[in-house]
Amino acid sequence: MLYGKEDREEAEYLEPIFGSESAEVDLPKYKLNKESIEPRVAYQLVQDEMLDEGNARLNLATFCQTYMEPEAVKLMSQTLEKNAIDKSEYPRTTEIENRCVNMIADLWHASSQEKFMGTSTIGSSEACMLGGMAMKFSWRKRAEKLGLDIQAKKPNLVISSGYQVCWEKFCVYWDIEMREVPMDKDHMSINLDTVMDYVDEYTIGIVGILGITYTGRYDNIKGLNDLVEEYNKKTDYKVYIHVDAASGGFYAPFIEPDLVWDFQLNNVISINASGHKYGLVYPGVGWVLWRDQQYLPEELIFKVSYLGGEMPTMAINFSHSAAQLIGQYYNFVRYGFDGYQAIHQRTHDVAVYLAQAIEETGLFEIINDGSQLPLVCYKLKEETDHEWTLYDLSDRLLMKGWQVPAYPLPKDLDQLVIQRLVVRADFGMNMAYDYVQDMQQAIDDLNKAHLVYHKRKEVKTYGFTH
Repeated sequence: MLYGKEDREEAEYLEPIFGSESAEVDLPKYKLNKESIEPRVAYQLVQDEMLDEGNARLNLATFCQTYMEPEAVKLMSQTLEKNAIDKSEYPRTTEIENRCVNMIADLWHASSQEKFMGTSTIGSSEACMLGGMAMKFSWRKRAEKLGLDIQAKKPNLVISSGYQVCWEKFCVYWDIEMREVPMDKDHMSINLDTVMDYVDEYTIGIVGILGITYTGRYDNIKGLNDLVEEYNKKTDYKVYIHVDAASGGFYAPFIEPDLVWDFQLNNVISINASGHKYGLVYPGVGWVLWRDQQYLPEELIFKVSYLGGEMPTMAINFSHSAAQLIGQYYNFVRYGFDGYQAIHQRTHDVAVYLAQAIEETGLFEIINDGSQLPLVCYKLKEETDHEWTLYDLSDRLLMKGWQVPAYPLPKDLDQLVIQRLVVRADFGMNMAYDYVQDMQQAIDDLNKAHLVYHKRKEVKTYGFTH
């Protein structure tokens, strides 16, 4: 039977996806197919590739947001094609970025007497690179003026051993010695008793961490600032602080508004944060701000001729979608201060509840109870009678869909294995109740499994010896 063009197109559309020729072959993995396939078929087959991935909402390992409102998603999908770096072609997007920088500067108490500067980034990793480069370039200028032989010794960066890996990357990429201040059981954040022992005239800066990835603890930034203040009074080789607030920068101002950690402190010159963490945006958008333009060397600001215009840029990454940036602005407009505070307060309450429920099992020692950053960290008590590990517990929880990491702490504490729950805005109290129930069931299953194993072993032994 002969078909016209319209008939053939209709027949192709009516053909069942899993009855199509495309569904009969393996998807291309390392080489392009010769022929095209229908959009609906391609969509289904690619979607099926991700069927065995975990549910992002149940991923308690990540800080990155796994929920945004439908209106935000719609707005972001409508702006995917906008190139955030092309400021001459998308001036309104540029204005939106500038508004965000100003809102964040206000949140972090930037002074109106200083000319703060800032930019969006792909995430906190890029933001940390920019903050680190600014510290290195500024140090080099100061050192040269003072007559220091900057070639005689490698410059160094001082940071707690609980740093995120992006700082290790920065030190490798820009040839910096990383001086780690060790964490120990009595100092689960930067050790103020010893930190200044690591500082000398080749120190480009000290990084304070507002939310250590491993434990959620905050470095005492105010205490660190006081130490730096005293140090700078006694030397011409000044040192300043960059705050890596990837997690806490959009959380602490709402939950602990009286905590002094930001530009209120004289020696805090730059701060970074992740918009895609507690800024409540999908990955990836980050921010970095300097309290005054004097701390951002001119060499790091480029004027680029692009598509007939000239624009200043200080970011490392170039062309990328403006969707996440616009999503950040949506959240600022949508929630306001009170909205962010309400969301984060509920997140805080859930974290505190989880810590209490886990402690009540009697099996775990709580390392972080969610009272600052909403992370719950715990280890197995040494005196408890159990034969399973936290790694076993993670595997058992995964059977219910929960992705819960177990890992050792940084060196000097690497014999200590902990589990960590990151509580995000979309992890409500109802889900928390479900998690506690599933965790208790997982513990019971592990205990029974080991009990059955020993009973079988006893039976085998009895039969063999008699």
